[in-house]
Amino acid sequence: MKVVLADYGAGNVRSVSAAFERAGADVLVTRDPARVVAADLAVVSGVGHVATAVRGLEAFGLDAALRRRIAGDRPVLGICVGMQLLFEESEEGGSGLGILAGPVRRLKARRVPHMGWNELRVVNGGGVARGLDGSDVYFAHSYACEPVDRTLVAAEAEHDGTVVAAVERGALAGVQFHPERSGAAGARLLRNALAWSRSA
Repeated sequence: MKVVLADYGAGNVRSVSAAFERAGADVLVTRDPARVVAADLAVVSGVGHVATAVRGLEAFGLDAALRRRIAGDRPVLGICVGMQLLFEESEEGGSGLGILAGPVRRLKARRVPHMGWNELRVVNGGGVARGLDGSDVYFAHSYACEPVDRTLVAAEAEHDGTVVAAVERGALAGVQFHPERSGAAGARLLRNALAWSRSA
């Protein structure tokens, strides 16, 4: 199983790469759009600012490679900022890729950023979130996605209100939490992602 992490010049690609390797994948970190297109699963992981991530993708032509995969219903997984950049405008400033309708808004919570472990509530458990209902996973974010189409929501968490923790549409998925920092639950999610990619 070939997993390619799109390297746009920032983010946590090394730790995510190591986590996928532990899950049994053959992993390549690359800025080559052709390799992103050809992979069994393409992953965009990141921390920080949506607009910065999008600019990095555009600089290497990785945005076009991801759009090509998504248009062909080939598996793509976004992690943390990688999930946020699938959406439209961000209140943090700048635009995402606009693949999924909806904004990215600052958390309306007493404690921002949302840092630490929270319990997942799985809403649609057939894909990447399968078997994770009630699991604790690790979050580190100040902004969250608000999909227009609520049927995309695969999992939620509570942090002074409901936070969308995972989305899924066909062969496209995103998680707001960090599976590479989420212990056994994160490892299960990555194994789910590999199985989901094989069946897509």
